[in-house]
Amino acid sequence: MSGEPVRRYEQLRAERPALFRNEPGGIEILTEPEAVEAAGGVVYQDPYVLLVRDAVRFPGGRTGAYIRSVSATAEQGCVVLPFLGDRVVLVEHFRHATRSWHWEVPRGFGTAGLSDAANAAKELQEEIGATVRELVPLGAVHPDSGITGDRVLLFAARIDAVGRLETGAGIRGSLAVPFAEAEAMIADGRITDGFTIAVMTRARLAGLTA
Repeated sequence: MSGEPVRRYEQLRAERPALFRNEPGGIEILTEPEAVEAAGGVVYQDPYVLLVRDAVRFPGGRTGAYIRSVSATAEQGCVVLPFLGDRVVLVEHFRHATRSWHWEVPRGFGTAGLSDAANAAKELQEEIGATVRELVPLGAVHPDSGITGDRVLLFAARIDAVGRLETGAGIRGSLAVPFAEAEAMIADGRITDGFTIAVMTRARLAGLTA
């Protein structure tokens, strides 16, 4: 094998073997040197994401290549639903991918060296200037199992106040509304962000809205 994409692929396999496990009856990742080189390996990377092109064998026997995105760090990203008293805090965030504004809850990539709880607290502090008083784990979600290999952790957090917003990252405002109003925003399409819908669903099922 030769080339940086292939070298980085082998490094990723060594560092994060769970990303390359093969399950019986599933789509098999082929790791022979010639197959990896032909598929491409790690075809793009930056501080946030890696694009990986795997050599694969499908259940029917056909071989080919399959591309997927994984986060640049092994630490899992997080989504945090802030509760300010009996209200939830939403931020209006401009997202480059959709070229539009979205009402959503704070979230972020995993940060190397931080625990899950510390990463969640960091995201709240950075995005809405809030300090966590209580953090409630709400499980995990796979944001798009068709293209993304990441598993993202969901949390609810009790906070006492909203501080300075992270306007430099595209946040232009915040809104504290009753949980029922946030659900109405989902129902009528004002909230379309999948992470926000997921964490609010988990909060409802966990009984945090009573």
